[in-house]
Amino acid sequence: MKKIILAASGALFSSVLWAQNPLSVHVLNLENGLPSPDVKVTLEQQQNGKWVQISQATTNAQGRITALFPENKSFDTAVYKVTFKTGEWFKANNQKTFFPEVPVIFQVDGSVKHYHIPLLLSPYGYSTYRGN
Repeated sequence: MKKIILAASGALFSSVLWAQNPLSVHVLNLENGLPSPDVKVTLEQQQNGKWVQISQATTNAQGRITALFPENKSFDTAVYKVTFKTGEWFKANNQKTFFPEVPVIFQVDGSVKHYHIPLLLSPYGYSTYRGN
């Protein structure tokens, strides 16, 4: 019974983080269907035609970063870029890859409060989409 309550508490805590932070990411390895922990991820905002880094983090054991956007900054309507450092991750896992990094450029239009960017990854291909 205690394990079920703790698991439910963890899910609730994760949901609360997602509700508070406007940006999360998730990386899954398509080769084995498992999460990809320890993937470095950067977040940049386009400002005056240049990319300015505003955050960076590393995926957790579930392949997630639940709060990528900085807490002290306003999530403005703008163009952002999330870059997954996939080459470093594959090297650390003794695998070759064609993609040293995966940049995902997206536009925040203010129509939703939370943006989620999943990355489905393999050594020679990837897919991403606007999640929820």
